[in-house]
Amino acid sequence: MFDGIRKRIVCMWFPRLASDRVLRARPVDGPFVLTLRESNTDRLYCLNAAAERLDLARGMSLADARAFCPDLLSQPARPDLDAQFLTALRRWALRYCPWVGHEGVDGLALDVTGATHLWGGEEEMLADMQARATRAGLTLRLGIADNRGAAWAFAHFGTGQNRLEDLPVAALRLDDKTVTGLQRLGLRRIGDLTTAARAPLARRFGPALMERLDQATGLLPEPVTPEKEPPHYAVRMSLPEPIGLAEDVMGVCARLLAPLCDKLMAQETGARQLCLTLRRVDQGSQQVELHLAAPMRDPNRILPLFRRGVDAVDAGFGIDQIRLEATQVEPLAVQQIGSAQAAPDQLNDLITRIGTRIGLENIQRYLPADSHIPERAFSIAPAAFSAPQNGWSAPRPRPLRHFPPEAIAATGPRPPARFRWRRMTLTTGRAIGPERIAPEWWMSDEAWRSGLRDYWKIDTREGRRLWLFYTPQNPGWFVQGEFA
Repeated sequence: MFDGIRKRIVCMWFPRLASDRVLRARPVDGPFVLTLRESNTDRLYCLNAAAERLDLARGMSLADARAFCPDLLSQPARPDLDAQFLTALRRWALRYCPWVGHEGVDGLALDVTGATHLWGGEEEMLADMQARATRAGLTLRLGIADNRGAAWAFAHFGTGQNRLEDLPVAALRLDDKTVTGLQRLGLRRIGDLTTAARAPLARRFGPALMERLDQATGLLPEPVTPEKEPPHYAVRMSLPEPIGLAEDVMGVCARLLAPLCDKLMAQETGARQLCLTLRRVDQGSQQVELHLAAPMRDPNRILPLFRRGVDAVDAGFGIDQIRLEATQVEPLAVQQIGSAQAAPDQLNDLITRIGTRIGLENIQRYLPADSHIPERAFSIAPAAFSAPQNGWSAPRPRPLRHFPPEAIAATGPRPPARFRWRRMTLTTGRAIGPERIAPEWWMSDEAWRSGLRDYWKIDTREGRRLWLFYTPQNPGWFVQGEFA
């Protein structure tokens, strides 16, 4: 910091960040609130100006709010989308200075030291901030001071003419319990705290009170830490002469994959989706998208997977620029390279090759499920978006093929010596069982409403190995599966 430059911090507070985000896309006339469910009760989370004028308040139950305002419009809150919106506002605020950080869940802190003259002064800069936010449909309150704590206090509690000493103690970013305790002692303004004895207050309310007071008065520094920009996984090459052959495109793609995979390795991530953009000399462009079955960063494995898409590209009069971007990445820790890793990699490459033709979501695998009912002992999930599991467990062997129960003519609780199934006459050679399976009473399954089932493994003399069950409560025999 050069001598003579006065440190200046701006606090941007968006008191209606959540509701403004929603109403910018779909404006409404009249009172509007966002609700968040807490302890099985929908409570008001953010209100627009019309709702606040009706004396509705944050934390009020939605039922009570509707009693005061029957025509109240509401919508569930999305704090995750609010956080993304605040991140977008942080990028917008970089137009004023390079040092911008988050201030809670609804504010930003800007270190504008040495940058205010670019806007004609502090007042002109603040006026520009306010005007741009108003045009964007955002409610914005601003505070500027020599330190972050005071700027926050002016943004939340100042009116433009206040001194820091005249603001309430809540402007020190204290919790409600501490604020109430100070007010009971007659300490209602920040000026009252600065003149009070520090030691008794620190013993009663803890060191956090004195820390917040020193931050607001500038005795304790509180720097603005800018957010780290997320890595950008994209590389580009402009060509001196247009190209049109698929082999040339693949060669450029290979050169682009090397630095892209190095960047992925540095961040310990792997590409899950890649987009190859080919710009032609006529300013038209074509894209080749590659969806991978697992996160990858090995250029030698990724390059051949582009072949099918590149062969289908229409180069026109030539391609003069190629851009490669990893549009979706996932964490991929550094792994020891060995022969044990080859089999999963080959399987993922095969899934990717087939997925480029029929879609990754159409390649599915079976996963174990926690149920003793045969029909519910497994689930089906896309192979590219699920990991294989070795948790299959069953008290008895299960057939590889399952199908809906098919009735056969037989009587008695013991397996029949001879029976007909699918127009075949079969003779029982060996019968293993019974394995009694009871219905899961907490599930509603029409097929199991008949009650208990006694399952038998039947080896027939004709070579068929079937899975039969008997229903004792409603006597009958059924075939439900076949062993390999």
